[in-house]
Amino acid sequence: MDVDSEPTTYALPPPSIPEVPAPPDAYDDFRDTQTPIAIDNGATTLRYGFCTSAAPRSALNVISKYKERRTNKPLLLLGDAVDIEGGAKIQARTPWEADVLLNFDALENALDCAFIQLGIDASTVDHPIIMSERLCSPMHSRSMTSELLFEQYRAPSVTYCVDSVMSFYQNHGPNNDGLVLSFNTASTSVIPVLAGKGILSHAKRIPWGASQSADYLLKLVQLKYTNFPTRVLPAQAQWMLHNFCEFAVDYPAHIRSLNSISVLQGADRIVQFPYALHLAEEKSPEELERIAERRREQGKKLQEMAAKMRTEKLLKKEKDLQYLLNLREGKAEDSKREWTYKLQTEGFDDDAALDDAIKRLETDLRKARKKEAADGEEAEEPTYPLLEVPDDQLDEEGLKEKKKQKLLKAGSDARARARKEKEREREERERLAREEEEERQGDLGGWVRKMRAEQEALMTKIKERERRKAALTDRKSAAAQARMKNIASLAADERNMPKKKRKGNGEDSFGANDADWMIYRKINLAAPSDDEEEDMIQLQTIESKLLAHDPTFTLQETHASITSKRSELISTLRPIYDEGDVPGSCRIHLNTERWRVCETYFAPSMAGVDSAGLGEVIQNVLARFSDADKGKLVKNVFLTGSPAQFTGLVPRLHAAMRPILPPEMPIQIYSASDVRTDAWRGMAKFAQQPEFKDTGVTLAEYEEFGGERIKRWWGGNWN
Repeated sequence: MDVDSEPTTYALPPPSIPEVPAPPDAYDDFRDTQTPIAIDNGATTLRYGFCTSAAPRSALNVISKYKERRTNKPLLLLGDAVDIEGGAKIQARTPWEADVLLNFDALENALDCAFIQLGIDASTVDHPIIMSERLCSPMHSRSMTSELLFEQYRAPSVTYCVDSVMSFYQNHGPNNDGLVLSFNTASTSVIPVLAGKGILSHAKRIPWGASQSADYLLKLVQLKYTNFPTRVLPAQAQWMLHNFCEFAVDYPAHIRSLNSISVLQGADRIVQFPYALHLAEEKSPEELERIAERRREQGKKLQEMAAKMRTEKLLKKEKDLQYLLNLREGKAEDSKREWTYKLQTEGFDDDAALDDAIKRLETDLRKARKKEAADGEEAEEPTYPLLEVPDDQLDEEGLKEKKKQKLLKAGSDARARARKEKEREREERERLAREEEEERQGDLGGWVRKMRAEQEALMTKIKERERRKAALTDRKSAAAQARMKNIASLAADERNMPKKKRKGNGEDSFGANDADWMIYRKINLAAPSDDEEEDMIQLQTIESKLLAHDPTFTLQETHASITSKRSELISTLRPIYDEGDVPGSCRIHLNTERWRVCETYFAPSMAGVDSAGLGEVIQNVLARFSDADKGKLVKNVFLTGSPAQFTGLVPRLHAAMRPILPPEMPIQIYSASDVRTDAWRGMAKFAQQPEFKDTGVTLAEYEEFGGERIKRWWGGNWN
């Protein structure tokens, strides 16, 4: 199959403006003439007209009863007119439910509009009617349609015919042989025709048509673009189906042939959906400078506020710590009962809770002072004069101030120790860097091999960790089963049982050893370990050194490049646009879906439909005939229906039928000259033949036998 060398972007068609209906036909030419009326009652389009007309009138088979807001008058809208009023779309109805005629109120309204457009101004429709129906239509649908035509419109006679058979009659005339493949809106039919007569006892129908194909394409698009910014409507999916989808002669081989970027891009069809650009307001350099200055001032204020809040929190923690220390020091002066009362008053259950609170406060103070030390040295060295003054020379306020200075000096000493520790760490790093530099200069090749080995070991470790995380999502994986085994063994451990269930009421010693806490990592292998971040930092450091000193090491060999690298085929199937590319984010790329949707006619199971495909159905139909009749049928395979226009259908049918037929038996496939109107034209052509009078049920026969009365003839469902 030829594909374009460069993908073309297609814009969605603008909403169609409904055409103003043509004035009703002049009825005087048909009054009292008994000219038959042909009605092709399609699931999508309703075509109607007098049989002597050159072409039928047509409208979408959609009805809506709508009350206009300004005049408060009820309106009956048909077809494209429903799109004129937004409120009418909500109440729109169609006579069809899938491939069965069920909504007879909508059918009555549609026929009212049709007869009005034909100019019929009498109280009855005094014309024979020939109406199309689907293959194997239920008796209930035909009975209710007959009741409507005879009771409401008092038609003199009604003839029912299969639309695809009448299309075959229009293209090949009477007394011809062929195999009719009718691609309808909600089904696909295979009807053998011998000597102009449809052998409907051997006909088959599969529940797959254009509407199901459009729905399947819509689901594929929604699955492919889960975060698409706009809603893809069913009508838009139908437009994409009829404009871009096609059949492949060998679907699996064709999909495998899309294994290169150039071929896949050539097969791509890009649909541009509407979007709105958000224009950023351009500002002058002076305005930008004022904004930057304002932000700097705000940043300074925020920094000052944060520093003030940190100081206040630090002082509060120091006061709380001093209070708790004083509380603990006063324990010796109180009785046991008084001490217990004091603890409960302060919110502590026992001495251990008080000690824990003191330890937490001391830890918080150390962290805060260490952070201050990391931010920078103090502007001036603080002094603590009261520390050298004996306590007996100080009053109560002096003692409090001395305790405060003790705390401040302890904090200052802690910051000094932190600075010294930081300095030692810096010196150690510099020493290691010098040793590494000497090693690199002495033996560059050995240093590179060592660094690459460390990089490979770290990447393997990280990859193994990610693999274990992914394995835990599958409950049948070895990792998940090991996790459950660890949980079971931990639950069976007597040390972890409640004391009531523990044998001999032994002591619970879990946690006494550091190895006990490793059980949590065994239980949850996906939990982040403490060294994950350290491994990533170390890996990035090694890669930066290799990039700087190893000329053979490239960015493509880094861990970030390897993990973020996507498959080129996958990225071509759905390109990733930049975050600010608004038009790109509103594009849909159709590639493999173009052939996948059409292939469902031959394999409905791809879309989850439990049905035989078109090739298998054709094989079953042909198997009922002798070789002579089979040769007549396949010599004239006739395609009708809108999906029959899909590109590649004829060679795909050849590929499906050739293996099930003898090699010497020729296959010829034809398409309807006009898939849209040929069924109506065949009905109009037949209605002008003398035999038409013998195919319809008359009004008298309906009144005598009821709506289930039907005539057997070669073009109907009963023959």
